[in-house]
Amino acid sequence: MASRSLNRVILIGNLTRDPELKYTPAGTAVCTFGVATNRSWTTADGKIKDETQYHRIVSWQKLAELCGKLLSKGRKVFLEGRLTYRSFTGRDGQERSITEIVLDDFIVFGDGKRTIVGSDETKVEETKPLEEKEATGEVKDTKGKTEGKSASESQDVDPNDIPF
Repeated sequence: MASRSLNRVILIGNLTRDPELKYTPAGTAVCTFGVATNRSWTTADGKIKDETQYHRIVSWQKLAELCGKLLSKGRKVFLEGRLTYRSFTGRDGQERSITEIVLDDFIVFGDGKRTIVGSDETKVEETKPLEEKEATGEVKDTKGKTEGKSASESQDVDPNDIPF
């Protein structure tokens, strides 16, 4: 029986540049972008130190197209993927190696604005938190009609009912 192994990377960080979406000659979408993660700690003598790590992210196919549409420089994202290592010969003839994270899934953290990608223009709308929508009665039911529920009529969630 083969031994099991795991190659999994989970990051939360900020995009260092806008995603670059390209297509291979076969028509497969590939998107690359960078993400920075930060760490800070206090030394023994009380000084606060900061460290930033930069990561190269690659996504393929439909996920690549989504990254190209939804991500932009500075956005905070949650990323899940796997580490890969490649070697190539540079233009100067030197052998080089690179470490990348091949993206499996991502979540974009909101900043209170929702981006609507249209065919000829992109709009940015202000969005309200769900609690504020419930309080003002702007909660939509499954048929798309606005229900006039007040905050006191909304159902409370018991933290013990959450399975994680």
